[in-house]
Amino acid sequence: MGNFLKYLAADLGELGKAFWNIFVGIFNFFKMLFNFPERLNLIREYAPDFSTLEWVFLIITEVVLIAVALVVIWLVFKLLKKLLRFRVSVKKYDELAKQVKNLQRDLLRANYEKDKLLQMKVAELGIPQDQLEDELKDGSENEGEDGEEEGDSFVPNANRNTMQSPCVNPEDSRFFRLTTVDNYYKTEYQPPVYDNEITLSEFCERFRKYAASQLKLYYDIDMMRYYVASMGAARILILQGISGTGKTSLAYAFGRFVGIDTTLCSVQPSWRERTELYGYYNEFTRKYMETDFLRAIYEGNFYRDPHFVILDEMNIARVEYYFAEMLSILEMPRKEEWKIDIVTATWDNDPALINNGTIQISDNIWFVGTINNDDSTFAVADKVYDRAIPIDLDSRADAFTCELTDPVHITTDHLEELFAQAKKDFPVSAEMLDLLEDMNKYLIKNFRLAFGNRIMKQLKDFVPCFIACGGTEIQAIDFIVAKKVLRKFESLSLGFMKDELTKFNAYLDKTFGKNMMPICKEYVDLLKKNN
Repeated sequence: MGNFLKYLAADLGELGKAFWNIFVGIFNFFKMLFNFPERLNLIREYAPDFSTLEWVFLIITEVVLIAVALVVIWLVFKLLKKLLRFRVSVKKYDELAKQVKNLQRDLLRANYEKDKLLQMKVAELGIPQDQLEDELKDGSENEGEDGEEEGDSFVPNANRNTMQSPCVNPEDSRFFRLTTVDNYYKTEYQPPVYDNEITLSEFCERFRKYAASQLKLYYDIDMMRYYVASMGAARILILQGISGTGKTSLAYAFGRFVGIDTTLCSVQPSWRERTELYGYYNEFTRKYMETDFLRAIYEGNFYRDPHFVILDEMNIARVEYYFAEMLSILEMPRKEEWKIDIVTATWDNDPALINNGTIQISDNIWFVGTINNDDSTFAVADKVYDRAIPIDLDSRADAFTCELTDPVHITTDHLEELFAQAKKDFPVSAEMLDLLEDMNKYLIKNFRLAFGNRIMKQLKDFVPCFIACGGTEIQAIDFIVAKKVLRKFESLSLGFMKDELTKFNAYLDKTFGKNMMPICKEYVDLLKKNN
């Protein structure tokens, strides 16, 4: 053991000397560089034999050596200055961290106050504020008497024992906004009186009149039918068209009409992955950065009113990047599988409806994407269009007068029952299915396009719902074929197919009746014009 220690001491000693020699060498370099008398003697020794060119090289060499030395000294000085400037004491670092936490808490508190104001705005039904507060207070006090019986109906995904647990201070939870939602529905929420006798046709008529009389937003009745019927065929709606035609306003008006304000999420050009929608856990603040999208998904589990989440200017970023996970989730056949993963581990004071780190997507949530087609946006991928119902808003409807119409409170369960009953009462006729099969063969033969299974399923769901909303079968077929089938023409080289497009319009008149498919024919004419 003694021999090894001697070896170790000798080895480390040699390494230490070598390391020390590095600094000694650097010091000797600068000492020699700036030892002008000694270097001058060296020059005198060799200078008598120098030619003119060698004197030039000597001067250049000396200037370069001195310049290199000065640059090295300057860089070392800058490095030391920067290190000293950004050096922060432990005490000051703790103070800065505390300030950041306080700012984060203030921001969360501001969001909480904003949410409360929005809730009050939604709940406002023309009742004086003091009377509304008294009713809410009375409802909270009577919760133990009759609130429990209604709780099962209006909080279908909530664990009843969890909902009866004491409120959690939002500032103690890493989910400030979601915990605030928990507390609101535990203590203040009172379900409205629902009108579960209304029909789809009446619903569309009242929706149109409410938007006109209360919000000064004017739409054709067919637009209302397209919108409502689409809810029975898909979970995603796409409103597209030129700016200013009321795309966002339509979804907003629906939220006001049913008493649950629509959630607006403005898509940003930098969005590329799921955290833009769902948020993320901040390890520094130990808080979850919650988004409006996440809050809407979570809160939808507490009530049964239909609710829309708007992705405003959806295609200003690539939809298939940030929305891919949601597209896959909504394809799951069982609604119990509609869950999003939020955190990998749960805490005791996490919100009540986070189960094993996941949040259930309730079946009362629909998503609306608004699209502007211009140079600043991206093309929407087929996988997005195939899962959605696109609706074009290319012009504004004329203003009209009507009686003042109140909002309607309707449960999603009743709405789904109306959709299911419509599909039972108004299935696509056998004659129409034969005509569609003939069209499918025509498209395959002349354009190498075909109906997909998903499109046929959406068609069979949409058409009955549209008829129940007050429309006709041929109107619904015209709409779906134009928006779901003919849209695929855009992928073809239409510049060489204008004759085929003209023949296709003639085929539509011959097969379905003259001018019975106006939306399809108008779309084909537009394709011919633009190509």
